[in-house]
Amino acid sequence: MIWRTVLAAPHRPLFLAGIVQALVAMGIWLIDVGGRYAGLWQAPVLPLPPPWLHASMLLFGVFAFFVFGFILTAGPRWQGMPDTPPGVFRPAGLLMAAGWFIADIGLMVPGLLGPGLALAMAGWAVALRFIWRVALGTDQERRHILLMATALTLGLGGLSCLAVFAAGGPPVLGAAAVALGLWGFLLPAFAIVIHRMLPFFSSGAIRGYVVHRPFWALAVVLAASGLHGIAALADAATWIWPADLAAAVAALRLTWLWRLRESFAARIVAVLHVGFAWCGIGFALLTIHGLLLWAGGTGLGQAPVHALTIGFFSSTVVGMGSRVTLGHSGKPVAGDGVMWGAFWMLQLAAVLRITGEFVVLPGILSPTFLAALLWLCAFGAWAAKYAPNLWRPRADGRSG
Repeated sequence: MIWRTVLAAPHRPLFLAGIVQALVAMGIWLIDVGGRYAGLWQAPVLPLPPPWLHASMLLFGVFAFFVFGFILTAGPRWQGMPDTPPGVFRPAGLLMAAGWFIADIGLMVPGLLGPGLALAMAGWAVALRFIWRVALGTDQERRHILLMATALTLGLGGLSCLAVFAAGGPPVLGAAAVALGLWGFLLPAFAIVIHRMLPFFSSGAIRGYVVHRPFWALAVVLAASGLHGIAALADAATWIWPADLAAAVAALRLTWLWRLRESFAARIVAVLHVGFAWCGIGFALLTIHGLLLWAGGTGLGQAPVHALTIGFFSSTVVGMGSRVTLGHSGKPVAGDGVMWGAFWMLQLAAVLRITGEFVVLPGILSPTFLAALLWLCAFGAWAAKYAPNLWRPRADGRSG
């Protein structure tokens, strides 16, 4: 009965797999940073360079589940098409989940990491094929869904690079996997979803709200993200700061147009507004980073990236995950204390991780270690409250 319920709608198996994978991935990372940064114990021996492994597990094995859970639910509705059939989301979700389960074991058992990632690729391809059919299947306005399909295609390319690298391929493939995953897939995917959905959500929560959805702003953010991916592979980050500046202005302009301050009237909307504000902050930090490199300095390290990954992506997962889970469980779509508390813990985790690039403290005082611990506690608390909705029948008795 539980599995029948879990497999009743696209978001259920994919969100559930994403929650499990998030706890696994960040648990492994906490152990690693506790050894490498805090010196609390011996750091584990991992089959791939820890920074690349950490990035890849989050990009392709955590956030990707939430992206697919959302787009397989909302994408067909954007285009006025029937819901995603079980023959698509069930094999896609099960293959991706099984692949990452095997890949996780492969961190300890030699030879399993590559095959696990290949299985996850198969599930990704099943879902991607359907999204392209949706994108090309109607004459309705389809810029968002076409852009999403393109981002997911680049993500599959990045996961393919990771699988080959894990199987013994050259290190350049590891770098390509992270570049494609972050700049080609995930940042565009989150920006596209927020640009498409946040004005709609806000119109129902903010009195007198006027919908603003300028496409030029999204185009600037996506262009800057694409240039970053190219620069990462060409080792040319010094010259990207003008694009970062343009993207920061565009994203912060949207934050102002979308009325961030007034969004606090509804917590379930405010988390998405604050999450997107981190997009503008992240690009502003990237601008400063590029200018420092251009001037011969050392830059800001990974601070800008963590403003995006923890501030923007993680906040959006909590906000959008809560909204979708509640709405498709037949419950009122309203932010509760658990969601609100977990969200603010994530904001503190983002600040701590950024601080960790500039402040080095020993033991449990390490900002990087504390950021990982706080992220895991925040997400664990949110998951404990919201995950049961994924295996319980809808409260209103409807199917799905």
